[in-house]
This record gives sequence, C-alpha cells and structure tokens, in this order.
Amino acid sequence: MVPAMAASLSTMVQVTDKRTGLGSKEPVPAGRWLERVTAGRSPEEAALIRRACAFAHRVHAGQRRLSGEPYVEHALAVAGIVAGLNLDGEAVAAALLHDAVEDTDCTLEEIRERFGPAVARLVDGVTKMEAIRTLREGAESRQEQRRLESLRKMLLAMVDDVRVVLIKLADRLHNMRTLAALPEDRRRRIARETLEVYAPLANRLGIWQLKWELEDLAFRHLEPETYRQIAAWLAERREDRERYIARFIRRLEQELARAGIRAQVTGRPKHIYSIWRKMQRKRVDYQQIHDVRAVRILVDEVKDCYAALGVVHGLWQYIPGEFDDYIATPKENSYQSIHTAVIGPEGKTVEVQIRTHAMHRQAELGVAAHWRYKEGGEQDPDFERRIALLRQLLEWKEDLAQARELDFGRDLFGDRVYVFTPRGDVIDLPQGATPLDFAYRIHTELGHRCRGAKVNGKMVPLTYRLRTGEQVEILAVKRGGPSRDWLNPHLGYLATSRARSKVQQWFRQQDHESNVAAGRSLLERELARLGLGGVAHEELARRLGYEGRTEEFLAALGRGDLRPTQVVQAVQGLQQEHRSPPEALLAPGRGGESKGTNRTGGGDSLLTQLAGCCRPVAGDAVVGYITRGRGISVHRVNCPNVALLDDERKIEVRWEKADGQVHPVRLSVITQDRKGMLAAVSSAVSAAEANILKAEVQTTPDRRAVFDMVVEVTDRRHLEKIMANVRSVDGVLK
Repeated sequence: MVPAMAASLSTMVQVTDKRTGLGSKEPVPAGRWLERVTAGRSPEEAALIRRACAFAHRVHAGQRRLSGEPYVEHALAVAGIVAGLNLDGEAVAAALLHDAVEDTDCTLEEIRERFGPAVARLVDGVTKMEAIRTLREGAESRQEQRRLESLRKMLLAMVDDVRVVLIKLADRLHNMRTLAALPEDRRRRIARETLEVYAPLANRLGIWQLKWELEDLAFRHLEPETYRQIAAWLAERREDRERYIARFIRRLEQELARAGIRAQVTGRPKHIYSIWRKMQRKRVDYQQIHDVRAVRILVDEVKDCYAALGVVHGLWQYIPGEFDDYIATPKENSYQSIHTAVIGPEGKTVEVQIRTHAMHRQAELGVAAHWRYKEGGEQDPDFERRIALLRQLLEWKEDLAQARELDFGRDLFGDRVYVFTPRGDVIDLPQGATPLDFAYRIHTELGHRCRGAKVNGKMVPLTYRLRTGEQVEILAVKRGGPSRDWLNPHLGYLATSRARSKVQQWFRQQDHESNVAAGRSLLERELARLGLGGVAHEELARRLGYEGRTEEFLAALGRGDLRPTQVVQAVQGLQQEHRSPPEALLAPGRGGESKGTNRTGGGDSLLTQLAGCCRPVAGDAVVGYITRGRGISVHRVNCPNVALLDDERKIEVRWEKADGQVHPVRLSVITQDRKGMLAAVSSAVSAAEANILKAEVQTTPDRRAVFDMVVEVTDRRHLEKIMANVRSVDGVLK
C-alpha cells in the first residue's frame, strides 16, 4: 500500500474549503485530498507532504477512534485544516504526523531522520501541548480567570514556532467535530476547555474561521437546549444566511461604485455562540439582536466613511437607536468606526460597520484589538505586543521566506516561564525563577517553610532555574522560616523581587516583637524618670509621626530609630497642647468601700490624677491605672489607651459624692471676633452657677476669637448646662 502513494490511498477524508479555510463535511478519497493540498506548492513541499501522508497511514494502520473511523482520518483532516490556513509544507507534514509520537511506536528521532529537524520540532511542540489538560469546572471567579489567562499564555510560550499553536488549534477543531462519540462527562470537559482556552487563542491570533466554529461546537455540547433554541430562531441554514449576505454585499458594492467610493466590503452571518453572548451581555431577547448578519466596509479616508454611510441609509431603512459614531467620538481604547443597523431585503436586519483601513488595522492589532474588546479582563501591554507580532506573522503567511526570517516563539516569550503545580494550575514567573520563587508565588507561608523541590518528579536544588512546561512540587516542613542565605544574590536562591521582599519582611517581623517590648520598657522608664506616668503611648506616637501605629512607634524606639530626647520633647509638646487641669477627687473602690478623699486609706494611700488623653469629668464611667511613681491615673472606660494598659495594674475607682465638691474643666469656645464677646460668654457661664478659674483669648486672621477657660463644675450635668448656655450666645460658632 505504501509504494502506491496517493493514487492508491482509499481512505475517505474531509475536503479543505479554500474559501473558508475549514474542512467540509463531505469525505473524499485521500488521493483527491493530496491533489488539493499539494496544488500550487513547490515540488519539494509536495513531495514532503506525500511522504508524510504515506508514513501516517503506515504508523496508524489498524488504529481506530472511539467513533469507529480509522485513526489516520483524524491526521488527514487536521492537515487539511492547516493547509486551508495557507501554511507551508512543513506545517502540513507535521499536522499529518502530530499524533505519531504519542499514539504509535514511532519516535521523534525517526521523524527527524525521515522528515528533517523542522518537522520534528513542530511535532514535538504539539506533543508537549498535549500536557495541557488541566481545566476545572467553572471559571467565574477572578482568580480562575487569571489562571485561564496564564494557561493561554503558556500555550503560546511553550512552543518554538507559532505553527505549533495553529496545528494544535486544527487538531482541537477536528476533535470537536467528532466529539459526539465520547461520553458526556468527557464531552463537557473538552468543550469547556475549548471554549475557555482554545477559542480565545484563535480569536487573539485573528483566525476567525477557526474561532467561530470552535465556539459553536463547544456551546452545542455545553448548552444543547439553548443552542437548538437559537438555531431554531435563526430559522434558516447557515448556507442560506451566507448567500443572503453575499447578495447584500453585491448590491452594496454596486451602489458604492456608482457613488465613486473605493471600498472593500466583507461580511458573514453571526454565529450562534456570539448571538447568545450578546443576548447575555445586553440582557435582551433574540428579536433585539440586530447584528445576526453583519457587513464591514473599509474605505481609504474618513470622508469616505460618511459618504458610504449615506449610501447605506439611502438603500435601506436604518433602525433608530442602533447608530454609533465612534469616529467622531472614539471609545476610551481609541477604537474608531461607524456602526449602524438597517432593515435589508426581505425585512431582515443587517449590521453595517464602516471604517478606514488604518482604523481597521488599529482595531485588529492596536490598543483596540478585537480580542480584548470581546474577552475583557486586565490588560497586559507587553503580551498584547507579542500577540500583534504573531498576528502579523499570519498575515505574512503568503510570503513564507519573509516569515521564516522572524523567530516567533521563545524570542517573543523568552522573559517568562510557565510551570505547573501538582494540581495542574499554570504559574507565570519571570525567566530565571527558582523553585523558591515558585513557592512564594503560591503562598508566602509555603515559601517560608520550603526546604526542597521536585521538578517533573525529580529532586532539584533550590537554585534550579525553572523552564516552561515543567511541573514543580515543593517539599516543606511543618514549622520553620527562611534562611538569610536566600537573600544573598550571589547564591542564586531567589530571582523575583516579590519573594525577596517576603523573606525580608519575615526577618523584620521576628525582630519587631522584641523591639516593641524593648521600646515599651524604655518608654516607661523615661516617663517614670520625668514623673509622667499618665502620658498615653498613643498620643506620643501621634506626636512623633506614628498616628494609629503605636506598635511601630515602640519598635522604632526599641531599635534606636528614635532617641529618648525626642520622646522628652514630644512629652513637653503634649503638656503644652493639653494643659492638664488640677487633680480631681476620686476614690478607689475596693469591696464596695468608698473613701472620702482623693487618697486611699491606710498604708496604701495613693494619689489620683485625671488622664490627659481622655479628660474624664465627674459622672463619667472611669477606671484607674496604678502608674509607677505617679499614683492612680484615671481614664474614661472607653478611652482607647485603656486597652493598651496592663490589666494587672488596673483598679476600680468611682467618683466621690461629697456635697459641693467641684472639678476644674477646660473649655474652648470659638466665636466671632467682635466687641463684648468675652463678657457675653462669661455671663453665660455665671448664669449656670459656675466659676471661671482662668481665661485666655486669642484672635485669628479670619476674624474669629478663641476663648480658653477653666471652669469649676460639680458633675457632668452641670457641665452640659454650662455648655448649653454658652452655645446660646449670639456669635458663638463652636
């Protein structure tokens, strides 16, 4: 059978439709297939394809797929799709042999000897990509979307030649066409993987004819009822819709030419999955989708866009509310085009997009690339640049000599590596990353406890440089921390700044706790030396620039970043700021007893003083704190500093109820700056039966006056009455 070559090959395969680049559904003898695939190619390319075809028949002889068809038909069908993309003979030969190494006794070395190193590299690349079988059910979360994005990048990054990706896409397309032979659970897994990984890749590479069929086939297996419903809504075969678009385009081209407008008009019916996506995105029903049939007009200049719009609206009635001029008002991503929808022949709606060739190139390859608009998600400018280069390579496929001068593969993605976790997730790391970088990328704690690593099941040192496609397993201890050697750049443990910062942070945290304890001890000794036991740590932290970060303040003091002299200056500043009032009379309560003075009875008599941080007033709920050398400092129970105090030194206290006892309280009153305000405020205080012990007045440039006074009050209610009287004075602002 082998010597007879193409003439005697009787296997039935799919014909490649040169118009769409896809295989038709009508099987033909392999001899005719070979004639079609080799037509117009050089003798060398044609001979290579014939030899690969014969070899594929030999190595796959006797093998059958689950559908019952000979396995070689799959290889021929994939090669037919690749040929339809106008790829070279090496790519077609590799497509014929893409499963030979994995599914037969054939070795990669044998393929290299028979067909050359280029074909062998392509086959090896496709074989490696077979390892990507990691998609789990559900991709709704942001984390899962990022994982899928890494997976798509890996598919492009792990190959030396972009043709490997195209062969893999063709392989997936034929598998989707024959998916019905598999059990339902496998069908759904493969369909979801196709929809969320492979169709977006085809989309990004601009291979629309592959993209829409992959999406429709996947959607058919994932949502069969919805697929059938939308297909029924369309109420016509795809071929009928394509013929309708062709008639629409011919009429439009005639009218544009008659108007003297040079234009390129293209179009095709919208596929079922795209219709469903738009219904979901816009939350509308099928009748409200106006671009089931779509046409695009490309012209030379902006003025021609509006002239073409006039022709379209002159031919057919436009649909109100479906017109958008993104030329006059571009989208935020610089996308420019005119969109309109009209009621075409037979009363069917058609969407028409009009733009210049320059706008189209911008939309296809620039910041407004079609794949980004459709998929959304976070933007990666560097990755987008590489995708644009890959898509340019596809545009140059007619000039293979030029395309081969460019190394599209590792040169494009050489600064990143994509590796697997044991669960199959893809992790994106910089070139040169080590297993330690990988561990810290997974979880900080895993990095801290890492003590070893396996790559592809084999032990490697922690300084090993990871490569794309490898599976990494971290060996960790239950408890432990990083080594300071990891921070030594000469030893090569870490390549990423993220991992280094995590290690540095761990060591800082270990020192932090001891520094906080040392700082607290130093502060208390210094305050005791000054006789200032009631000063709140939180207030000092604020004064020294650590507001809300009291622990950081204490740690800075403990490690010497702050000097004791700075603390003394801060304390003096607080004294000026608060001007603490004289001591109030309180009694520590013990066992229900009440003392009548401001000292406890007997030998444990202690001086009491009001805390300057919260300034309690008679009637407030209070708690006492035994300071070192300054007696009992009294705080409101809800004072933030109370939580920071040592519980063993807290003591219950209550206000004395001695008749006529008064407490000095400081009041600040802000008023308009005018004559008689001091007298008016003083009268209001006197009217509340209170005595003013001290008063100071300051004026401000904005014609306001600030009265600072110390008044005597009996309890909280008395204070509230004084404040109410003062507020009622005309000219008092606060």
